[in-house]
Formats: sequence, C-alpha cells, structure tokens
Amino acid sequence: MVSIPRVLFAARVLAVALAATGSMGFANLSLTPAWVKNALSLGREDQLHATPTVARFSDDEGGGFILDRNHHPALLKFEDSAEVWVVTASRGPRGDILFKDDAGDTLLRITKLGGVTVFPPRWPMGLAATLEGSTGALRLTAIGPDALYDRMVFASSRCSRVARRLVPFDAPEADAKSAAIIADAALSAMNAILEIAAKPSGKAILAHLAKVAFVAGPTPGAALRHGVLVVSVNPNGGLSGHPSSARIAQVLEGS
Repeated sequence: MVSIPRVLFAARVLAVALAATGSMGFANLSLTPAWVKNALSLGREDQLHATPTVARFSDDEGGGFILDRNHHPALLKFEDSAEVWVVTASRGPRGDILFKDDAGDTLLRITKLGGVTVFPPRWPMGLAATLEGSTGALRLTAIGPDALYDRMVFASSRCSRVARRLVPFDAPEADAKSAAIIADAALSAMNAILEIAAKPSGKAILAHLAKVAFVAGPTPGAALRHGVLVVSVNPNGGLSGHPSSARIAQVLEGS
C-alpha cells in the first residue's frame, strides 16, 4: 500500500482552506490566516535551506543516512556502511537539488517541496526518505601506522579471497599526515573490488588486477597502470581527500 505523501495531503488541505477563505470574502492575502500564508510560500525557496546543516534521514526500508553540508562539497554516509561519499550539489529538473558522487551518479534528490529520495548502492531505484533531525558532523578519525597496517591487511585479505589469489595493498609513502585518508581510501578500494567480484564479468575484470597502491597527490583519483590500481589521495582534503568506491569501480571496469 502506498501512503499519501505529507506534502500532497497538505496541498489538499490548503485547497480546502483557500476555498473557504474565498467564500468568506478574503480578497486580500494579508487577511488570510498565517498558516495558509506559510503554506502558500512553500516551494518558493529551496527546502534545503530549512534543513539542518548536518542532518540525519531515515528511508522507507528502515535504513538511515547522514548529509553533512558543513563541508564543500557535502558529505553523505549511509549508516550500514563505513564509507563516506563526497557529493556535489547541482540543479536538476523542476528545480530539484541533486547530490552526485564523483562517478556522476545521483545519491540524493531533494525537491523544492521538501520531498527526499535517496539512492543507496543497495537500492539504485531510490527510496523515499524523511528528515529525522540534526546530528553530529562527519569527521576523519586520526589513526597511527599500526591501525593503517591493520586496515590494509584487512582490505587485502577480503579482496584476495574474492579474486582467489593475493591482491596486496601497498602505501610505501604513508606518513602520520596521510595515514587516516589512506585507510579510508583502502576501504573504498575494497568496496569497489568486492562490488565487481559479485558481477558476472567480475572474474575477468579482476584477472588483470595485480596490486592496489596508494599515493599522495593534489587531486583524489584512481588509475589502472599495468595491472596496478593506483589510488591518489589528498592528505589535506579531509574526508573529501579520496575517490569513492563507485569511481574506483569505474576505473577497474574501463569506464
């Protein structure tokens, strides 16, 4: 059963109210009740401006995500995954605001009337979402060399298992400044490889992958060079300093 969105319900109530005010002789909007005037202004300004800068949403399948607009571009994190997505806002049809990742995929859409649709990897057709309220900002957690080593071993082990051979993860130039962002990038690279491995063409694609290497640079990105997946991170970029799993998957697939 599909429920009637609150905004449609409000619109129906508003129509009744307008009819009532017309029959009562309200020829001037200044004489209209305040709640009707507020409803009339709905949609004139982006609903996003009334949303907390760091907001938690829940979707229709019981999941949740955080949109952090303190960062530029914004950050989005699904609660069932450790990966943080960098999303860039742009205008879409009908004035919608679209938040797209670095692979060009839309992860979130917010309409001028406040309707929210999220497109998590597990549900690409989209799910309706509801604002729950404000929450804490997303932050990059500082880690030391031991924690980075553990993350690299974990990622390499998972990827080696699905590739059925050793896929080493290497960061020869890692230091205290870059350790945290490399650890996050390792997670994104692992997610990309696991995603590809689950596809019918995954075995053929991963057959060309010999190693995953992480290097520091001014711009986050990824490239496949002679069987080595080179993931570039920007240690000064915070959570925005690494490519997403979707972008890394594009590179591995030859897009």
